[in-house]
Amino acid sequence: MSETPQSGEHDDDGESVDDFDAIVANETTRDPDLAVIEAGSRTLRAQAGPPEGDVPGRPEDPEADAALRAVEAELADRWGETQLDPSTVRIRALLDLLGDPQRTYPSIHITGTNGKTSTARMIEALLGAFDLRTGRYTSPHVQSVTERISLDGAPIPAERFVETFDDIKPYIGMVDADQEHRLSYFEVLTGMAYAAFADAPVDAAVVEVGMGGTWDATNVIDAGVAVITPISLDHTDRLGNTPGEIAGEKSGIIKDGATVVLAQQPVDAAQVILKKAAERDATVAREGLEFGVLSREIAVGGQLMTLRGLGGEYGEIFLPLHGAHQAHNAAVALAAVEAFFGVGSTRPEPLDAERVRKAFAAVTSPGRMEVVRRSPTVVLDAAHNPAGARVAAETVGEAFDFSRLIGVVSTSANKDVRGVLEALEPICAELVVTQNSSHRAMDADELAALAVEIFGDERVQVEPRMDDAIEAAITLAEEEGEFSGAGVLVTGSVMTVGEARLLLKRG
Repeated sequence: MSETPQSGEHDDDGESVDDFDAIVANETTRDPDLAVIEAGSRTLRAQAGPPEGDVPGRPEDPEADAALRAVEAELADRWGETQLDPSTVRIRALLDLLGDPQRTYPSIHITGTNGKTSTARMIEALLGAFDLRTGRYTSPHVQSVTERISLDGAPIPAERFVETFDDIKPYIGMVDADQEHRLSYFEVLTGMAYAAFADAPVDAAVVEVGMGGTWDATNVIDAGVAVITPISLDHTDRLGNTPGEIAGEKSGIIKDGATVVLAQQPVDAAQVILKKAAERDATVAREGLEFGVLSREIAVGGQLMTLRGLGGEYGEIFLPLHGAHQAHNAAVALAAVEAFFGVGSTRPEPLDAERVRKAFAAVTSPGRMEVVRRSPTVVLDAAHNPAGARVAAETVGEAFDFSRLIGVVSTSANKDVRGVLEALEPICAELVVTQNSSHRAMDADELAALAVEIFGDERVQVEPRMDDAIEAAITLAEEEGEFSGAGVLVTGSVMTVGEARLLLKRG
């Protein structure tokens, strides 16, 4: 996949590749972090309502709810996801006792800084469109921990989640007793996911790393396809201070002989990944060279795209998600599924275009530029680092023609909060600062003090309670009148978006 036809030549299907050369120009000149392509026309405001959610609420049955709460309490008693011992020893010990369930199905493994969950959901939808039974493991969750483990595109029911935990609980205890540290929250969930997929059984698993790659608990699978979404600075205390250093950790998911599907990257990150791929004798498919976005235009409720895949061109694809970054996620997802099926290597023909269109048209990604209310429009986005916040700012400007935007922000204390606020400042007329319920949330007053430095005192309001913050923002947006076009953006972390979604009754 490393060879690309020259301009004026034709590919194996006899198609002109002149248009494809445009991908190279677009991809090599655009900012790799912002992932923005200026194309298409604007609508005044996206008119479609939010997709009916696939984010579960609490179980309605009291006994099922009590059982789930008991499991959640046991998980919460373990090391949290930010307390790490960089090792796969414990998860390997657990899976060994379980009979290595992760080896009973092929996998697609996804790492990167931003876009992992959306890309995973797109890959899952594509695989399902080709009649494969799928398992998807993603993190963190928006509202319910059961979201993290999905079968056939839907989170597993609470009852099955509890049964899976109960099934492996004796083996968890055996590993806990034998290791220096007990299995962590994330390690237990990873073991549960792999066991649930084997029990289903699934035809393919789509697995998102928790953090990094090399020592991540998910990295005990031998995935034939490794996907690396755009890398930027995040978790620098754990992964490194440059994109290149972070890429060193994330490229640890590349296995011998695998196919690496590589989104557009900063130069130093790309160099590290390509070197690792060479060491692993892996084949690399690069966005902007072997695949990419040929065109995109804004459409009601999303965007219309033409993608170049490993097997040819796929046109008239509707994606009900906003933003150029989602178009690039779609290109990556398509290439990953093509690689999974051998398109471009062992399979000469492309995927069935109609199935591809049907899959993308059904994709949802809760909490990612999700509209949850109208009049005024309230948008939720889980941006939690500067790169994500910049993409959010670009997407709001492209997909919504707000006359005035009110931001509601709560972030984690261990993030580059200044960078997030600086990215939001140009698009937010006013900011309502709040605090979500996570123990990692930045104190509202501390966040407000930082926000005042960037926005100025007159543009910042503090509401420690999330419900009060949302109500205050909606009130500010309504001040211009019903038809003013003002809107609200709730952002800063996945936890913030999850709580806002519950308060706005989307769960």
